[in-house]
Amino acid sequence: MRAVRTGQRTAQVPPARSSAAEAVWTSEVRREDDALVTLAAQWQELAARCRTATPFQSAAWQASWWRAYGRPGRLRVVLVRRDGLLVGAAALRLDRGGRLTGLGGRLIDFTDVLLDDACAEQAAARLAAALPLRRPWQLLELHEVRPGSAAHLLYAAWTGRRHQLLDSVCQHLPAVPMDQLLARLPGRTAQRSRAKQRKLLEAGVVATRVPPEQTGAAMEDLLRLHALQWESRSVTPEHVSARFRQHLTESTAGLARIGQAVVYRYHLDGELLAVDLLLLCPSLAGLYLYGAHPRLRERIDIAGLLFGTSLQEAVAAGIPELSLMRGEEPYKQRWRPEQERNHRLLLGPRHFAVALSVRLAVVRARTALAPRLRRVRTLLGR
Repeated sequence: MRAVRTGQRTAQVPPARSSAAEAVWTSEVRREDDALVTLAAQWQELAARCRTATPFQSAAWQASWWRAYGRPGRLRVVLVRRDGLLVGAAALRLDRGGRLTGLGGRLIDFTDVLLDDACAEQAAARLAAALPLRRPWQLLELHEVRPGSAAHLLYAAWTGRRHQLLDSVCQHLPAVPMDQLLARLPGRTAQRSRAKQRKLLEAGVVATRVPPEQTGAAMEDLLRLHALQWESRSVTPEHVSARFRQHLTESTAGLARIGQAVVYRYHLDGELLAVDLLLLCPSLAGLYLYGAHPRLRERIDIAGLLFGTSLQEAVAAGIPELSLMRGEEPYKQRWRPEQERNHRLLLGPRHFAVALSVRLAVVRARTALAPRLRRVRTLLGR
């Protein structure tokens, strides 16, 4: 192996052969705060060649999240190129203690890295070698990794210490016309759901697809209605913050321009009463966020309304799955969704992986205590 200095890291490149067809691999770690912006075009091209990529891995979503939530000097973008073409990428955030995590925090449902499908295993090995994880206090922790994601190839290629844990429950339905979806349900549940669908039609709700250039205003409406929807309960504090508003508005506009986000407005009797955001990629359509006025909930089946338009979009695009994202909320359960668990991946250096050992102990302790804490909260809430 020979060492080639690229960017701010020394990448290992195989010794040159006489064959003109031998690929040249390089890697680098970019640290500038605008790296995701300057790489946007290459990043998006790679995302299109990575079958596991979701809208959360798009250049628009990642760059928007960093602008809203990132701290100067903490961005680490690991890149791998094959003959100059970007074939592997991971956007990471450095914590003060030396831990690296994926971008997105609690807002992301599916974390992943990007690997070109044409050379995914090779790119994963190069990406693993380029990760800045050499010191005892260094650690990479990837939350909410879907089964089968590119990040699992990175995990498999990692030669140091590693651990895989279960993360959030995600649920999904087959993306089929509503009639077929209802046919999956047990008798009485299907009967009630069909009655609710008839009531929807009779109510005269008008669903309007929002043009990409109008998504900014639509997100303002969505967040306003979302706050109203939760005003009598406990709204997620982050959803009413200025930085979330900035991120949601910017990322949705960028995703809508490339066909990875669709926004619907719903009017009843001429009044805007609901807005929802659907994320799209070849493998899934994801119900990310919605806002609905409490008055609408009193009159119609909100879930049936949103699922109806989402299924239409997914079927029209040839997408096989309607993802209900993370969580086991009651409104999802009556549709009998399939469940699967995301994973949490921990990577550390081969020797003296102190940070990894400590983090693993903390995560396991929290997991063990979680059921007890839920019971305590339930008792206190009575």
